[in-house]
Amino acid sequence: MIYGAIIGLALIVALEHHPPAPGVMIGTLLATAVAVGLAELYSEVVGTEARTHRRVGRAGIRRMLDDVGAVALGIAFPCVFFILAAAGSIDVETAFTIAKWSGLVLIGFYGFAAGRLSGAGVAASLLQAVVVGTIGGALIAFKALIH
Repeated sequence: MIYGAIIGLALIVALEHHPPAPGVMIGTLLATAVAVGLAELYSEVVGTEARTHRRVGRAGIRRMLDDVGAVALGIAFPCVFFILAAAGSIDVETAFTIAKWSGLVLIGFYGFAAGRLSGAGVAASLLQAVVVGTIGGALIAFKALIH
Protein backbone atom coordinates (compact mmCIF):
# COMPACT_ATOMS: atom_id res chain seq x y z
CA MET A 1 0.00 0.00 0.00
CA ILE A 2 2.87 2.39 0.69
CA TYR A 3 4.04 1.95 -2.89
CA GLY A 4 0.60 2.79 -4.24
CA ALA A 5 0.10 5.74 -1.88
CA ILE A 6 3.42 7.23 -2.99
CA ILE A 7 2.42 6.88 -6.65
CA GLY A 8 -0.94 8.53 -5.92
CA LEU A 9 0.81 11.33 -4.04
CA ALA A 10 3.23 11.83 -6.93
CA LEU A 11 0.30 12.26 -9.33
CA ILE A 12 -1.36 14.73 -6.99
CA VAL A 13 1.70 16.95 -6.57
CA ALA A 14 2.57 16.73 -10.27
CA LEU A 15 -0.87 17.92 -11.38
CA GLU A 16 -1.69 20.28 -8.52
CA HIS A 17 -0.38 23.51 -10.07
CA HIS A 18 -2.19 23.01 -13.38
CA PRO A 19 -5.20 21.08 -12.11
CA PRO A 20 -7.40 19.19 -14.52
CA ALA A 21 -11.13 18.92 -13.95
CA PRO A 22 -12.18 16.60 -11.10
CA GLY A 23 -13.47 13.97 -13.53
CA VAL A 24 -10.16 13.94 -15.37
CA MET A 25 -8.33 13.56 -12.07
CA ILE A 26 -10.57 10.67 -11.05
CA GLY A 27 -9.97 8.97 -14.40
CA THR A 28 -6.23 9.57 -14.17
CA LEU A 29 -5.99 8.07 -10.68
CA LEU A 30 -8.17 5.07 -11.57
CA ALA A 31 -6.36 4.39 -14.85
CA THR A 32 -3.01 4.62 -13.04
CA ALA A 33 -4.26 2.27 -10.32
CA VAL A 34 -5.31 -0.32 -12.91
CA ALA A 35 -2.11 0.02 -14.97
CA VAL A 36 0.22 -0.19 -11.98
CA GLY A 37 -1.87 -2.99 -10.48
CA LEU A 38 -1.62 -5.06 -13.67
CA ALA A 39 2.10 -4.34 -13.95
CA GLU A 40 2.54 -5.39 -10.31
CA LEU A 41 0.63 -8.63 -10.93
CA TYR A 42 2.65 -9.41 -14.05
CA SER A 43 5.88 -8.69 -12.20
CA GLU A 44 4.89 -10.96 -9.32
CA VAL A 45 3.91 -13.79 -11.67
CA VAL A 46 7.13 -13.53 -13.70
CA GLY A 47 9.27 -13.27 -10.57
CA THR A 48 7.60 -16.25 -8.93
CA GLU A 49 7.85 -18.36 -12.06
CA ALA A 50 11.52 -17.47 -12.54
CA ARG A 51 12.30 -18.24 -8.89
CA THR A 52 10.35 -21.52 -8.67
CA HIS A 53 10.70 -22.68 -12.29
CA ARG A 54 6.96 -23.43 -12.23
CA ARG A 55 3.86 -21.79 -13.62
CA VAL A 56 1.76 -19.83 -11.17
CA GLY A 57 -1.69 -21.34 -10.85
CA ARG A 58 -5.00 -19.66 -10.14
CA ALA A 59 -4.57 -20.04 -6.39
CA GLY A 60 -1.19 -18.32 -6.56
CA ILE A 61 -2.62 -15.49 -8.63
CA ARG A 62 -5.49 -15.06 -6.16
CA ARG A 63 -2.95 -14.64 -3.34
CA MET A 64 -1.02 -12.09 -5.41
CA LEU A 65 -4.20 -10.14 -6.12
CA ASP A 66 -4.43 -9.15 -2.43
CA ASP A 67 -1.13 -7.26 -2.71
CA VAL A 68 -2.04 -5.87 -6.12
CA GLY A 69 -5.36 -4.64 -4.76
CA ALA A 70 -3.59 -2.91 -1.89
CA VAL A 71 -1.27 -1.09 -4.30
CA ALA A 72 -4.17 -0.06 -6.53
CA LEU A 73 -6.18 1.12 -3.51
CA GLY A 74 -3.27 3.27 -2.37
CA ILE A 75 -3.19 4.97 -5.77
CA ALA A 76 -6.98 5.35 -6.08
CA PHE A 77 -7.58 6.58 -2.51
CA PRO A 78 -7.48 10.32 -3.42
CA CYS A 79 -10.40 9.81 -5.83
CA VAL A 80 -12.69 10.36 -2.84
CA PHE A 81 -11.73 14.04 -2.69
CA PHE A 82 -12.13 14.57 -6.42
CA ILE A 83 -15.55 12.92 -6.34
CA LEU A 84 -16.49 15.48 -3.69
CA ALA A 85 -15.13 18.25 -5.95
CA ALA A 86 -17.05 16.90 -8.94
CA ALA A 87 -20.21 16.91 -6.82
CA GLY A 88 -19.58 20.54 -5.86
CA SER A 89 -19.07 19.80 -2.15
CA ILE A 90 -15.52 21.20 -2.20
CA ASP A 91 -13.52 23.12 -4.78
CA VAL A 92 -10.75 21.54 -6.85
CA GLU A 93 -7.97 23.36 -5.01
CA THR A 94 -9.26 22.04 -1.69
CA ALA A 95 -9.47 18.53 -3.15
CA PHE A 96 -5.81 18.73 -4.16
CA THR A 97 -4.77 20.07 -0.76
CA ILE A 98 -6.68 17.41 1.18
CA ALA A 99 -5.51 14.65 -1.18
CA LYS A 100 -1.88 15.73 -0.84
CA TRP A 101 -1.77 15.96 2.94
CA SER A 102 -4.01 12.95 3.60
CA GLY A 103 -1.73 10.97 1.27
CA LEU A 104 1.25 11.95 3.39
CA VAL A 105 -0.59 10.95 6.58
CA LEU A 106 -1.66 7.67 4.94
CA ILE A 107 1.95 6.86 4.02
CA GLY A 108 3.07 7.53 7.59
CA PHE A 109 0.22 5.41 8.96
CA TYR A 110 1.20 2.52 6.71
CA GLY A 111 4.76 2.79 7.97
CA PHE A 112 3.58 2.73 11.58
CA ALA A 113 1.20 -0.18 10.95
CA ALA A 114 3.93 -2.15 9.17
CA GLY A 115 6.23 -1.65 12.13
CA ARG A 116 3.62 -2.78 14.64
CA LEU A 117 2.61 -5.78 12.51
CA SER A 118 6.25 -6.85 12.35
CA GLY A 119 6.42 -6.86 16.15
CA ALA A 120 8.29 -3.59 16.63
CA GLY A 121 7.47 -1.43 19.64
CA VAL A 122 5.62 1.86 19.44
CA ALA A 123 8.79 3.98 19.36
CA ALA A 124 10.39 1.92 16.57
CA SER A 125 7.11 1.93 14.64
CA LEU A 126 6.83 5.70 14.97
CA LEU A 127 10.38 6.01 13.67
CA GLN A 128 9.48 3.80 10.71
CA ALA A 129 6.43 6.01 10.06
CA VAL A 130 8.61 9.13 10.11
CA VAL A 131 11.16 7.57 7.76
CA VAL A 132 8.60 6.48 5.17
CA GLY A 133 6.64 9.71 5.65
CA THR A 134 9.83 11.59 4.83
CA ILE A 135 9.69 10.07 1.34
CA GLY A 136 6.27 11.63 0.76
CA GLY A 137 7.34 14.87 2.44
CA ALA A 138 10.42 15.08 0.23
CA LEU A 139 8.23 14.64 -2.84
CA ILE A 140 5.99 17.51 -1.74
CA ALA A 141 8.98 19.71 -0.82
CA PHE A 142 10.77 18.99 -4.11
CA LYS A 143 7.71 19.92 -6.13
CA ALA A 144 7.27 23.12 -4.08
CA LEU A 145 10.92 24.06 -4.75
CA ILE A 146 10.81 23.54 -8.50
CA HIS A 147 7.47 25.19 -9.10
